[in-house]
Amino acid sequence: MVDVRLENVVKEFDGVQAVKGINLHIKHGELFTLLGPSGCGKTTTLRMIAGLDYPTSGKIYFGDQEVTYLPSYERGAVLVFQNYALWPHMTVFDNVAYGLKLKKVPKEEIKKKVEWALELVKLKGFENRYPTQLSGGQQQRVAIARALVVEPKVLLLDEPLSNLDAKLRLEMRSEIRRIQRELGITVIYVTHDQEEAMAISDRIAVMNVGTVEQVGTPRDIYERPQSEFVASFMGKTNVIPAKVVERDGNKVTVEFESFRLDGLYYDGDKDDVVLVIRPERIKLHPVENAVSIEGTVDLVEYYGFFTEVVGLFGDTRIIARTISDREVQGLRPTQPVTFYINREDIIVLPKQL
Repeated sequence: MVDVRLENVVKEFDGVQAVKGINLHIKHGELFTLLGPSGCGKTTTLRMIAGLDYPTSGKIYFGDQEVTYLPSYERGAVLVFQNYALWPHMTVFDNVAYGLKLKKVPKEEIKKKVEWALELVKLKGFENRYPTQLSGGQQQRVAIARALVVEPKVLLLDEPLSNLDAKLRLEMRSEIRRIQRELGITVIYVTHDQEEAMAISDRIAVMNVGTVEQVGTPRDIYERPQSEFVASFMGKTNVIPAKVVERDGNKVTVEFESFRLDGLYYDGDKDDVVLVIRPERIKLHPVENAVSIEGTVDLVEYYGFFTEVVGLFGDTRIIARTISDREVQGLRPTQPVTFYINREDIIVLPKQL
């Protein structure tokens, strides 16, 4: 096991910064995810950790060893590509054994290691098949086995599930988590899928236009976003423009539309803010320490295990989510509705330009 550190890492392409001075500390034995939209710099960051690209400036460490400009084969990191990159003319056994053969490992040891790796990914008995005879999920397992058989210090996964259908994605993300926990290996995982990141990660770094906006556990990232971008990116949420009109230390009163909400926590200095409220935190009945807003029903949408009520409050649409059928019975568009929100569930953030 090894920890990975990035210190002020910058990567430029033709004078344009794709990665803008990021700092990360990935702990040994954790599954750490780089999450963000296309073009945010997450794959470029992963390739620099792998040694496939070198930083323009900054340093990368594996433990106490600086590996910034070491070639990939000398740093002990293995990257599993999005497209699997299996040799079509080789059997499963030969694909998995490829890296060991390059290292001139003895035949008997290769056989034992390949058997171990295939059993780990639940492909025992598939040794003599070719990639074209495998499903997408099985090909992904072969790619992971090929990476693990050389016993890397760090396993890197670049959008590993993007080519799979929804059911296979769920199965494979559970398998990746199982393997990671079983081996205790450091895994750095890249995805643009928020649900995937939340389900498997110990910690997440949310990236945006070459910077790291926030690092934290899935719960931290979801429940306590530190920027408007993170709040908006991490699942459905209400982001309401507002203005601070009164301050009492870290407690503020804000206004949006014709509504005035007091007693909200905010430690920023800007008066132009957004209110971040998760739909499931909004109630249709009175709750303790709540503010209330009155409007009209715009939509009622049934999703099976929950129902969303979209309310109109002036020109602002706010979504509440409930699992109680009783609360939504009889609610129809244009009817009056009151939303109740505990003050502690309203996150006040500076408005991003």
